[in-house]
Amino acid sequence: MIRTILLVLLLIPPLHASATEMDREALNRFIDEVSSRHQIPRGELEALFERVRFRDEIIRAISNPAEARPWYQYRPIFLTEERVAGGVAFWESNRQLLEKAEAAYGVPAEIIVAILGVETRYGRYKGRHRVLESLATLAFGYPKRARFFRRELEEFILLAREEGMDPLALKGSYAGAMGGPQFISSSYRRYAVDFDGDGQRNLFASTADMIGSVAHYFRRHGWQPGQPVASRSHVEGDGYRELVGQGLKPRYTVAQFRERQVIPEDPLPAEALATLVELELEEGHEYWLGLQNFYVITRYNHSPLYAMAVWLLSQEIAARRGS
Repeated sequence: MIRTILLVLLLIPPLHASATEMDREALNRFIDEVSSRHQIPRGELEALFERVRFRDEIIRAISNPAEARPWYQYRPIFLTEERVAGGVAFWESNRQLLEKAEAAYGVPAEIIVAILGVETRYGRYKGRHRVLESLATLAFGYPKRARFFRRELEEFILLAREEGMDPLALKGSYAGAMGGPQFISSSYRRYAVDFDGDGQRNLFASTADMIGSVAHYFRRHGWQPGQPVASRSHVEGDGYRELVGQGLKPRYTVAQFRERQVIPEDPLPAEALATLVELELEEGHEYWLGLQNFYVITRYNHSPLYAMAVWLLSQEIAARRGS
């Protein structure tokens, strides 16, 4: 199917001069490498990229991510009445699928729901950019992360062939994330699952596949069933300062944090590893201890702000549903 589409494209004049603002030399090398590495006829790849337009808005968007904002501006984007109510409704509509995913992978329903809520408002807004154009623009027009996006572009080409999808029809975020869970191409290939058993991993139209794939992703990244995620904490003195900014991966025990006057509000195992998260408020800061499961959320998006938004949204949804 994909081969037929690509061959037909050879007969259609391009809509736009291809890749005029991109690094054409790098693009041609990329085509050569992918063709050789995966035995894809070069003509098919050339036909594909003849249909690609450089998108200035993609460069602008990636240069101003939401995660660059302070917490007091970031939080209101995701912790809204609409998302909480939408999460409760989504949970009720897909209760059996969420129970099945939790049984299979050990990831709580509220975490799965919150991820889908933060990413695409429960699958309703999956992105408006052609994924191929987003990835090509970033791979050959954004030197800062060109290596990463060239890998993702290669993964996308392989994904489309494997899943029988039209690479020109798929839309997603400005960074090339796709479907309800907003998986990048490499994550789609590695972690998406056919949770409805129809023979295809479809994160665009199958709610079952979206739910199962998020749960599978978390499990593969080390989610610990039944273990805590994060706890708001109080700090005293100055001993905690050297523990701020030590990275996302938990490195110190809760007992060590207590010795530095970082006191969690919730009972946590003294031997549990944690990291100290500092969130900027309009006046001052608030502090949280993030444990292994908090770290796992940051594997989905490497931002403590993102992980905190997911965690707090999950708790709001669970509380609302249980009330």
